[in-house]
Amino acid sequence: MFLYRYVVRKEITNLKYHNAKLPKRLPNVLSNNEVTAIFNNLLDEYKLIAGILYGCGLRITEALSLRIKDINFDSKSIFIFNGKERKDRYTLLPNTLINPLKKQIEYVKRIHTDDLNHGYGIASAPTALYRKYQGALKLCGWQYIFPSQHRCTHPYDGYICRHHLHVSAFSKHLHRAAKLSQIDKRVTAHTFRHSFATRLLENGTDIRTVQELLGHTDIRTTEIYTHVVGNRRAGTKSPIDCLFN
Repeated sequence: MFLYRYVVRKEITNLKYHNAKLPKRLPNVLSNNEVTAIFNNLLDEYKLIAGILYGCGLRITEALSLRIKDINFDSKSIFIFNGKERKDRYTLLPNTLINPLKKQIEYVKRIHTDDLNHGYGIASAPTALYRKYQGALKLCGWQYIFPSQHRCTHPYDGYICRHHLHVSAFSKHLHRAAKLSQIDKRVTAHTFRHSFATRLLENGTDIRTVQELLGHTDIRTTEIYTHVVGNRRAGTKSPIDCLFN
Protein backbone atom coordinates (compact mmCIF):
# COMPACT_ATOMS: atom_id res chain seq x y z
CA MET A 1 0.00 0.00 0.00
CA PHE A 2 2.84 2.39 0.82
CA LEU A 3 4.63 1.56 -2.44
CA TYR A 4 1.58 2.21 -4.59
CA ARG A 5 0.38 5.25 -2.67
CA TYR A 6 3.64 7.17 -2.35
CA VAL A 7 5.94 5.76 -5.06
CA VAL A 8 3.72 4.58 -7.92
CA ARG A 9 1.18 7.32 -7.02
CA LYS A 10 -1.77 5.06 -7.65
CA GLU A 11 -4.52 4.01 -5.29
CA ILE A 12 -5.47 0.34 -5.05
CA THR A 13 -9.21 -0.16 -4.71
CA ASN A 14 -11.45 -3.04 -3.63
CA LEU A 15 -8.94 -4.46 -1.18
CA LYS A 16 -10.49 -5.82 1.98
CA TYR A 17 -7.92 -5.25 4.71
CA HIS A 18 -7.58 -3.51 8.03
CA ASN A 19 -4.52 -1.76 9.37
CA ALA A 20 -3.04 -3.45 12.42
CA LYS A 21 -3.71 -1.51 15.59
CA LEU A 22 -0.72 -0.54 17.66
CA PRO A 23 -0.99 -1.58 21.33
CA LYS A 24 -1.54 1.28 23.75
CA ARG A 25 1.11 1.10 26.46
CA LEU A 26 1.14 3.18 29.61
CA PRO A 27 4.54 4.67 30.43
CA ASN A 28 6.63 3.24 33.24
CA VAL A 29 7.06 5.74 36.09
CA LEU A 30 9.46 5.81 39.03
CA SER A 31 8.49 6.86 42.54
CA ASN A 32 10.39 9.57 44.39
CA ASN A 33 12.17 6.95 46.51
CA GLU A 34 13.21 4.98 43.43
CA VAL A 35 14.59 8.09 41.72
CA THR A 36 16.55 8.98 44.86
CA ALA A 37 17.98 5.47 45.09
CA ILE A 38 19.14 5.55 41.46
CA PHE A 39 20.71 9.00 41.90
CA ASN A 40 22.65 7.74 44.91
CA ASN A 41 24.14 4.95 42.81
CA LEU A 42 25.21 7.10 39.86
CA LEU A 43 28.58 8.80 39.46
CA ASP A 44 28.67 12.61 39.37
CA GLU A 45 28.57 13.16 35.60
CA TYR A 46 25.90 10.52 35.01
CA LYS A 47 23.93 11.71 38.03
CA LEU A 48 23.79 15.17 36.42
CA ILE A 49 22.54 13.68 33.15
CA ALA A 50 19.82 11.79 35.04
CA GLY A 51 19.01 14.99 36.93
CA ILE A 52 18.46 16.82 33.64
CA LEU A 53 16.24 14.03 32.33
CA TYR A 54 14.13 13.94 35.48
CA GLY A 55 14.27 17.64 36.37
CA CYS A 56 13.77 19.09 32.89
CA GLY A 57 11.93 16.36 30.97
CA LEU A 58 14.51 16.03 28.20
CA ARG A 59 15.05 13.05 25.96
CA ILE A 60 18.48 11.42 26.37
CA THR A 61 19.64 12.62 22.93
CA GLU A 62 18.54 16.16 23.79
CA ALA A 63 20.41 16.08 27.10
CA LEU A 64 23.65 14.76 25.60
CA SER A 65 23.46 17.29 22.74
CA LEU A 66 23.31 20.29 25.07
CA ARG A 67 26.03 22.88 24.53
CA ILE A 68 27.25 25.51 26.98
CA LYS A 69 25.45 28.27 25.07
CA ASP A 70 22.10 26.47 25.57
CA ILE A 71 22.11 27.05 29.34
CA ASN A 72 20.79 30.38 30.59
CA PHE A 73 21.40 30.73 34.31
CA ASP A 74 19.84 34.21 34.46
CA SER A 75 16.43 33.17 33.13
CA LYS A 76 16.81 29.62 34.54
CA SER A 77 16.00 28.05 31.22
CA ILE A 78 17.47 25.48 28.84
CA PHE A 79 17.26 25.78 25.07
CA ILE A 80 16.72 22.54 23.16
CA PHE A 81 17.87 22.87 19.56
CA ASN A 82 16.42 20.67 16.84
CA GLY A 83 14.52 18.29 19.10
CA LYS A 84 12.14 15.61 17.92
CA GLU A 85 10.33 16.58 14.69
CA ARG A 86 13.07 19.26 14.24
CA LYS A 87 11.43 21.55 16.80
CA ASP A 88 13.27 24.03 19.03
CA ARG A 89 11.92 24.76 22.49
CA TYR A 90 12.77 26.08 25.95
CA THR A 91 12.34 24.21 29.20
CA LEU A 92 12.91 25.07 32.83
CA LEU A 93 16.25 24.89 34.66
CA PRO A 94 15.69 23.69 38.26
CA ASN A 95 17.58 25.44 41.04
CA THR A 96 18.96 22.08 42.20
CA LEU A 97 20.89 21.65 38.96
CA ILE A 98 22.43 25.13 38.74
CA ASN A 99 25.57 24.50 40.84
CA PRO A 100 26.26 21.02 39.39
CA LEU A 101 25.90 22.44 35.88
CA LYS A 102 28.29 25.29 36.65
CA LYS A 103 30.87 22.80 37.94
CA GLN A 104 30.41 20.65 34.83
CA ILE A 105 30.86 23.68 32.57
CA GLU A 106 34.11 24.58 34.35
CA TYR A 107 35.29 21.02 33.74
CA VAL A 108 34.40 21.33 30.04
CA LYS A 109 36.29 24.62 29.80
CA ARG A 110 39.44 22.95 31.12
CA ILE A 111 39.13 20.18 28.52
CA HIS A 112 38.50 22.75 25.80
CA THR A 113 41.56 24.78 26.80
CA ASP A 114 43.70 21.64 26.64
CA ASP A 115 42.32 20.82 23.18
CA LEU A 116 43.11 24.33 21.95
CA ASN A 117 46.65 24.06 23.29
CA HIS A 118 47.12 20.91 21.21
CA GLY A 119 45.76 22.55 18.06
CA TYR A 120 42.22 21.19 18.20
CA GLY A 121 39.17 22.45 20.08
CA ILE A 122 36.45 22.14 17.44
CA ALA A 123 33.12 20.76 18.67
CA SER A 124 31.43 18.30 16.34
CA ALA A 125 28.40 19.60 14.45
CA PRO A 126 26.16 18.62 11.53
CA THR A 127 27.65 19.45 8.13
CA ALA A 128 25.35 22.42 7.53
CA LEU A 129 26.29 23.98 10.88
CA TYR A 130 29.97 23.27 10.31
CA ARG A 131 29.95 25.09 6.98
CA LYS A 132 28.04 28.04 8.41
CA TYR A 133 29.73 28.38 11.82
CA GLN A 134 33.11 26.76 11.20
CA GLY A 135 34.99 29.51 13.04
CA ALA A 136 32.54 29.65 15.91
CA LEU A 137 32.78 25.93 16.66
CA LYS A 138 36.09 26.58 18.41
CA LEU A 139 34.42 28.96 20.86
CA CYS A 140 33.67 27.73 24.36
CA GLY A 141 29.92 28.22 24.03
CA TRP A 142 29.67 25.58 21.30
CA GLN A 143 31.29 22.83 23.37
CA TYR A 144 29.14 19.97 24.57
CA ILE A 145 28.32 19.95 28.28
CA PHE A 146 28.95 16.20 28.37
CA PRO A 147 31.99 15.72 26.10
CA SER A 148 33.40 12.37 25.16
CA GLN A 149 36.69 11.33 26.72
CA HIS A 150 38.54 11.19 23.41
CA ARG A 151 38.73 13.28 20.27
CA CYS A 152 37.55 11.67 17.04
CA THR A 153 37.41 12.25 13.29
CA HIS A 154 34.13 13.69 12.05
CA PRO A 155 32.47 10.94 9.96
CA TYR A 156 31.37 13.28 7.14
CA ASP A 157 33.64 16.32 7.12
CA GLY A 158 36.87 14.67 8.27
CA TYR A 159 38.07 17.21 10.85
CA ILE A 160 39.28 16.26 14.34
CA CYS A 161 36.61 17.15 16.89
CA ARG A 162 35.21 16.26 20.29
CA HIS A 163 31.74 14.75 20.28
CA HIS A 164 29.41 14.24 23.23
CA LEU A 165 29.06 11.10 25.34
CA HIS A 166 27.40 8.17 23.63
CA VAL A 167 23.93 7.10 24.71
CA SER A 168 25.20 3.61 25.48
CA ALA A 169 27.62 4.98 28.10
CA PHE A 170 24.76 6.47 30.10
CA SER A 171 22.57 3.40 29.59
CA LYS A 172 25.29 1.15 31.03
CA HIS A 173 25.67 3.27 34.17
CA LEU A 174 21.89 3.61 34.55
CA HIS A 175 21.40 -0.16 34.31
CA ARG A 176 24.05 -0.67 36.98
CA ALA A 177 22.48 1.95 39.27
CA ALA A 178 19.00 0.44 38.90
CA LYS A 179 20.37 -2.99 39.73
CA LEU A 180 22.17 -1.69 42.82
CA SER A 181 18.96 0.07 43.87
CA GLN A 182 17.10 -3.27 43.63
CA ILE A 183 14.43 -1.81 41.37
CA ASP A 184 12.51 -4.52 39.53
CA LYS A 185 10.96 -2.17 36.97
CA ARG A 186 12.49 -1.71 33.54
CA VAL A 187 14.40 1.55 33.85
CA THR A 188 15.60 3.44 30.78
CA ALA A 189 16.62 7.04 30.16
CA HIS A 190 13.09 7.76 28.88
CA THR A 191 11.63 6.56 32.18
CA PHE A 192 12.88 9.78 33.79
CA ARG A 193 11.01 11.84 31.17
CA HIS A 194 7.81 9.91 31.90
CA SER A 195 8.34 10.46 35.63
CA PHE A 196 8.93 14.19 35.06
CA ALA A 197 5.59 14.62 33.30
CA THR A 198 3.74 12.52 35.87
CA ARG A 199 5.17 14.47 38.83
CA LEU A 200 4.19 17.80 37.23
CA LEU A 201 0.58 16.67 36.75
CA GLU A 202 0.46 15.29 40.29
CA ASN A 203 1.62 18.69 41.57
CA GLY A 204 -1.17 20.47 39.72
CA THR A 205 0.70 21.77 36.65
CA ASP A 206 -1.57 22.60 33.73
CA ILE A 207 -1.46 19.93 31.02
CA ARG A 208 -0.80 22.57 28.33
CA THR A 209 2.32 23.64 30.22
CA VAL A 210 3.46 20.02 30.44
CA GLN A 211 2.86 19.64 26.71
CA GLU A 212 5.02 22.70 25.99
CA LEU A 213 7.84 21.57 28.27
CA LEU A 214 7.90 18.09 26.73
CA GLY A 215 7.70 19.44 23.18
CA HIS A 216 4.64 17.40 22.21
CA THR A 217 2.84 18.49 19.04
CA ASP A 218 -0.45 16.80 19.95
CA ILE A 219 -2.06 17.24 23.37
CA ARG A 220 -3.27 13.62 23.14
CA THR A 221 0.33 12.47 23.50
CA THR A 222 0.56 14.33 26.80
CA GLU A 223 -2.84 13.13 28.01
CA ILE A 224 -1.50 9.59 28.42
CA TYR A 225 0.12 10.74 31.66
CA THR A 226 -3.28 11.52 33.15
CA HIS A 227 -3.91 7.76 33.13
CA VAL A 228 -0.71 7.22 35.11
CA VAL A 229 -1.63 9.89 37.65
CA GLY A 230 -5.06 8.32 37.98
CA ASN A 231 -6.96 11.59 38.27
CA ARG A 232 -9.85 10.08 36.34
CA ARG A 233 -10.55 7.75 39.23
CA ALA A 234 -10.03 10.37 41.94
CA GLY A 235 -12.39 9.81 44.84
CA THR A 236 -13.30 6.29 43.75
CA LYS A 237 -13.25 3.86 46.65
CA SER A 238 -12.74 0.15 46.18
CA PRO A 239 -15.56 -2.11 47.49
CA ILE A 240 -13.05 -4.11 49.53
CA ASP A 241 -12.04 -0.97 51.41
CA CYS A 242 -15.68 -0.38 52.28
CA LEU A 243 -15.95 -3.97 53.50
CA PHE A 244 -13.02 -3.97 55.90
CA ASN A 245 -12.91 -0.30 56.99
